[in-house]
Parts: sequence; structure tokens; C-alpha cells
Amino acid sequence: MTDLQEMGRRALAGKQMLQKLTAQERNGALFRAADRLVERAEEILTANEKDMEAARSHGMNEGLQDRLKLTKERICAMAEGLRQIAGLPDCIGEVMEEFERPNGLKIAKIRVPMGVIGIIYEARPNVTADAFGLCFKTGSAVILKGGSDALASNMAVVKVLREAVEECGILGDVLQLIADTDRKVTVEFMKLKEYVDLLIPRGSAGLIQSVVENSTIPVIETGTGNCHVYVDRDADLDMAAKIIYNAKTQRIGVCNACESLVIHKDVREAFLPKLKEILESPKVELRGDERVREILPQCIPATEEDYGREYLDYILSLKTVDTLEEAIGHINKYNTKHSECIVTENPEAAEKFLNEVDAACVYWNVSTRFTDGFEFGFGAEIGISTQKLHARGPMGLKEITSYKYVIRGNGQVRP
Repeated sequence: MTDLQEMGRRALAGKQMLQKLTAQERNGALFRAADRLVERAEEILTANEKDMEAARSHGMNEGLQDRLKLTKERICAMAEGLRQIAGLPDCIGEVMEEFERPNGLKIAKIRVPMGVIGIIYEARPNVTADAFGLCFKTGSAVILKGGSDALASNMAVVKVLREAVEECGILGDVLQLIADTDRKVTVEFMKLKEYVDLLIPRGSAGLIQSVVENSTIPVIETGTGNCHVYVDRDADLDMAAKIIYNAKTQRIGVCNACESLVIHKDVREAFLPKLKEILESPKVELRGDERVREILPQCIPATEEDYGREYLDYILSLKTVDTLEEAIGHINKYNTKHSECIVTENPEAAEKFLNEVDAACVYWNVSTRFTDGFEFGFGAEIGISTQKLHARGPMGLKEITSYKYVIRGNGQVRP
């Protein structure tokens, strides 16, 4: 069985070395790592094909296979993510706030590395590079526990990244991968509080819930995405069709894809045939309520379960509402607090929706697919936080740091 205690000790040593490096040295290593990913793409793709063969033979659904699959373009995107991270301003040492007390104490709030970060994630090998880059840039070592479905891919990516930083004279142990697929090891990892400062799960609702329930390490939840688009009575229907097509079909296996459509009753007759037409080519299965099926009789009846599901598939649930208030209530009941959109030309309706929908990201006339670190200008992200402490939405560099107070004086003692 994997010696997690030893991995923890090595991570601490890596962290201590990493935090002594200058920003220029860290950035140089990230550029080196990006170059090596591209140069050794064939090696990584060979490993990924082993995982893909196993996934196909086990009947993994298309959405999850899409998450697992690597291509030269996706490896280049992983490398570009590292370059973008290297090009971002260094936030470690940033003075977040400073002030002076009446007794002469000078107090500064300084951004510092988190320390050692653990990440448990499923079949998404691109996360391996993103997690490494963000943690490395902010001076934190990282221990990764990927899913067994992506083991060969993750091992290949980690091998390349470790060798790249070692070429720069940096301990490879700033990045470690738990290759043991035993579930007991995963649970033991969740309790490695002596060494790990923060644990981030990325994946299914079941994985996230397991981490939240079993971890003794502080956890940031990166939630599943039951994302909605609400087509208001005052919507531009052509715009709505374009947004839904993009949000549902551009990539089905991602957490910011649209899984549920809410539609105002006044536009259902005009809009639903248009919706059916644009979603016929990608063969999206529609599951709707009775009023939807009055217009689209071939539509599958929606169940209560449908409204709360993250499909990660070519399936879309549809709900008809009488009012904006009903739409907001439906979304707040069934959403996972990820990303929600209203399509409307009515500014008052839009502002009410943006103010009252409880989600990390709320959109007006924009596809939910923009909930992404790259699209927000953060570079690669560690995940999308759907909780409210301490980070929410796409988590970039600043969201995986901590801070400390530095107090300077000239001999003050407390009376």
C-alpha cells in the first residue's frame, strides 16, 4: 500500500524549497514544463489511448469519454495553460491591506502560499497539468489522486512535469501522484491533515460528498453542474436558441454545460419548435412537462429526478413556468449553485434574476459555458467552487492562497 506519510513528508520538503524560489524561477520552470508537454505529446497520447481503450470496453458514456480523451490540441491547450499561469502577475507577498493603530503598530495583511494542497479528481487528465501549474505558481506543493480510469494518462503527464522541474534544479516532489487505486488509500489520504493544508475534490456528486463526509482536512467543494437557461417572456428567441445550442452541445461532459431549460409559457409555442429543430442534428433528447409536450408531443415526459440531474449527455430537461418568480424558485430548488442564465431583453427582469438566483455565476444573455478560468482571464483553474467559504466560482491563483498578518512596532507592550 502507498506510504502516504512518506509522500506527505516529501511534499513538505518540496514546499519548503518551492517557497524559497523567486517568482522568476517559478515562472521559468512553468515555461519549461509547458515546452516538455508539447515535445512529449506522443508519449502522453500513447498512455491516454490505453485509458480510452479500457473506457470503451467498460461502456463509459460519451460525456465521460470526452473528459478523458486527450488530443494533440488538448495537450497544447494544457501547455498554453501553464504559459498563461506563468505570465500572470505573482500574487505571493502581495500586501492585501495595511494600516497603523493609534499605539504605533503597523499591521499588514500579506498573501502567502497555502502550503500543501491535495486534489482528488476523476477521469480528467488535463486537471493534472492545471493543478500543478496553479499550485506551483503560488508556492504550494500538490499531491494528486486521480481516478483509476485516467491512471496511465496521469502518470505520463506527471512524469513529464516532474522531470521538467527537476531540469530546473527543483525537487520533483513539489508534484506527486497517488497511483494506488485502492479506495482505502483514498480515504486515508482524506485524513492526511498533518501534511495537507487544503483538499479539493473535482468530479461527480458522489465523489464530492464522499470527500466532504470523510475528510479531516479543510475542503473546498467544486460542485457538479445542473446549470439552467431561462428563456423569459421578453427574450430574443433567436439569441436564446443560439445560447442554448452552445451551452448544451459545445461540450456535453463539462460542469458548465446546460442541463435544464426553463421557459416562460408565453413563448413556448414560438420557441419550442425552433429549439427542437436546432437540437435535432446533435440528437439531444428532450424531456419536458405536460405544457412542453402539448407543443412537442414526441418529447419524453420529465420526472422530478430529471430536474435535478447533471446528465453529462445529450439530454435536456424542460420546465414551463408562468412567471419570472416561478422560474427563479424552480432554479433555486434544483440547481447545484454553479451557473445559471436568463435570456431576456427586459433589464428589470434580468436584474431580478441576477440578484435572486443563488449560484456562483449568474448570466444575462450569455452561455453558461463561460464559467471557466481561461474565459474569466484567470488562466487555468483549479476548479469551480459552488460553496461560499472561502472561494466561489472559478478558482485561480488567489483563491488557493492564504494570508498572514505582519505586525511591526518599536517595543509596544499591551497594558
